[in-house]
Amino acid sequence: MKINESIYPYNIEARKLPVHLTGIGGTEWQEHIVKPDGYHWHQILLSDEGSGVLKYDNSAVKIGEGELFFLPAGYPHEYRSSGEKWDVKWITFDGYAANHILSLLNMTKPTVIKPFDADEFRSLFARMLAVQKSDKLHCDFICSGLVYEYIIGFNRHMNDRETKMRSDRSSMIIPVLNYIDENYSRDFSLTVLAEIAGISPQHLCRVFREAMNMRPGEYLTKKRLRESRRLLRTSDLPIAEVAARSGFSDSGYFGTVFRKHEGVTPAEYRKIHGGG
Repeated sequence: MKINESIYPYNIEARKLPVHLTGIGGTEWQEHIVKPDGYHWHQILLSDEGSGVLKYDNSAVKIGEGELFFLPAGYPHEYRSSGEKWDVKWITFDGYAANHILSLLNMTKPTVIKPFDADEFRSLFARMLAVQKSDKLHCDFICSGLVYEYIIGFNRHMNDRETKMRSDRSSMIIPVLNYIDENYSRDFSLTVLAEIAGISPQHLCRVFREAMNMRPGEYLTKKRLRESRRLLRTSDLPIAEVAARSGFSDSGYFGTVFRKHEGVTPAEYRKIHGGG
């Protein structure tokens, strides 16, 4: 369905609804849009044919055919066609509960989704457009429910994507975690860990941080410190030997790192916790 029109409903009563449609339309030839202060309404846009590029937060995301992207009100952004033609269908919405609903759904930043089948969104869009033209008395109230369906449908696919991303991240970093847990006493590079995950070192750092909220090196240090604490509590090994067995090749560096994290020296820790 080719659309080259825009409708902006105006109904004072509709503004009393939790969510209401403020605009609907589309174009086969999407122009370059730059909004340094964001748009005053929330938006969900469907890339129906062709492709484009969305820019926000110093990042650029390609929008492929059949993908949708959400833009919160007031969020700086820019988007443009990546070719000559880009068929985009959009809805905008507001409402006294819109911000609260979006916050509950974790829809507070620009988000791109690729549904398995975009037809459910095409159908909802067509119904909203049709009712705006055919039922002037009830259209805003009917569209309120359809907008809510549109938001929930977007969020469902967004969560499916997040679940898949978490699964993908786990499948990449679990072998890395296992390797660190088994080889913490040895020296190895980030490159070795990246090869295990099958990705670049930079990508590994990003994925690892998203999954573990720390970098691989931080995880390794925590693992080594955990082992050093165990040895200090349960053995009378010299401090230098504790350092070596825990993966610290230099006992002076070990003492510095230990004190930074524990607030006491290794010897003081041993005395407090009864080792030796």
